[in-house]
Amino acid sequence: MNTDVQLIAYADRLGGSIPALTELMRGPFAGAFSGVHILPFFTPFDGADAGFDPVDHTQVDPRLGTWDDVRELSRSHTTVVDLIVNHVSSDSAAFLDVRKNGTASEWYPLFLTMSSVFPDGATEEQLTRIYRPRPGLPFTPIVLGEELRYVWTTFTSKQIDVNVRSDAGRAYLTSILDAVAAAGVSLVRLDAVGYAVKTPGTTSFMTPETFAFIDEFTAQARAKGVDVLVEVHSYYRRQVEIGERVDLVYDFALPPLILHSLYSGNGEALVDWMRVRPRNAVTVLDTHDGIGVIDVGPDQTVLPGEAPRPGLLDAAQIDALVDGIHQHTGGASARATGAAASNLDLYQVNSTYYDALGADDRRYLAARAIQFFTPGIPQVYYVGALAGGNDLDLLERTGVGRDINRHYYTPTEVAEELERPVVAALLALCRFRNQLEAFDGDVAAELDGTRLIMRRKGVAVPSVSVELTVDLASGAAGIDWVDAHGRHGSSTDLLRDPPVVAAR
Repeated sequence: MNTDVQLIAYADRLGGSIPALTELMRGPFAGAFSGVHILPFFTPFDGADAGFDPVDHTQVDPRLGTWDDVRELSRSHTTVVDLIVNHVSSDSAAFLDVRKNGTASEWYPLFLTMSSVFPDGATEEQLTRIYRPRPGLPFTPIVLGEELRYVWTTFTSKQIDVNVRSDAGRAYLTSILDAVAAAGVSLVRLDAVGYAVKTPGTTSFMTPETFAFIDEFTAQARAKGVDVLVEVHSYYRRQVEIGERVDLVYDFALPPLILHSLYSGNGEALVDWMRVRPRNAVTVLDTHDGIGVIDVGPDQTVLPGEAPRPGLLDAAQIDALVDGIHQHTGGASARATGAAASNLDLYQVNSTYYDALGADDRRYLAARAIQFFTPGIPQVYYVGALAGGNDLDLLERTGVGRDINRHYYTPTEVAEELERPVVAALLALCRFRNQLEAFDGDVAAELDGTRLIMRRKGVAVPSVSVELTVDLASGAAGIDWVDAHGRHGSSTDLLRDPPVVAAR
């Protein structure tokens, strides 16, 4: 599998449409990103959850383009597309029909209610075992037909959970998979798949039944030439277990660990994670969501009376991490996080990664270098690709915390940002990561005081090697390498002199 750097982007917020995004990928971003994860472009792309609540998951919103436009982008780049398996919009035609006709609707089996999971009723113990990333139980009272029912809504009342084990649910997911496969999409991201299967008496989160569903869906996708990326925020040991069972899994522990290391000058937790983390991972520093905390914290699914399972960071370190983000952003992240800004994902801190590092160009490039030296497929969020700051105006207009990191870039803004030295250096670092043959091997990571040293060595071309050194206390970083022709190269300042693989 190609492990070159990929971009993550909303088509409407970077370029304005899928064809415009394609022009950027083939123009200014050429060579920097071999693929792009296009965030939801389905009908509508601008719903209650920025496209993650599709009314029609099989159709491209015509304001953004067509499936032919996706197919055209797939000709030159790996395309990654979200497959939202857990829920659909409450405004979807199918659910509106269920609201009107109740159990008489042909679509009734597609959706989950409390009684469809607990036909004999649920005890208090069973209900409190259900794991949810937000406060309260995952039910919303809605009239279906003429009867008030508790409809299963893991995330919000506008997102109705699908019964993925029903015939209607299987047909629904197959229809989406067929649509993306026909457009040349090579990788689907199973959004919120950890919550997709509800099993009475369990947490209904990443249970054996969930893994069985992932296995079945992955086999179905592979038969159509599509690989599967599992999106789950969870305890780090569970992430390791997930990685053993799937094609690809996110490394969501990496972003907070890098921040912790650069804030404290202490890289012990980061190096420990390098030893055990899944290698079949997609690495990120930033995404359309916030910076995760749950991924480095203790296991949140431990029941009363069970032994605690500590995380990669302890409580004091996590508190310092969150406080550090708020301090580096001048308090902007505090305004955008938790109940402060209609953000229900209390385990995430909302900020751009650039601002979380105090808009320090060199520390930011050092963080990206650590990401690129970590085994896996690196993805760079579009705001991060342009070293973007927090959008406080958008946050104020919408009151949605995550919008602080979801800026709408005009073509003029993109052109201006591309002229900034930090952006030019980051794109150069991406191209270096894609061109040097050393990154198909594993990583050796060690500490020398506050200095983090990461080494990669080629497998297909064993003579190629590369070493990154980052002073975690100062943020200074340098790269030394040997290319396939035995030529040595060095960059002692990633901002002023980014590494470049010399032409033959």
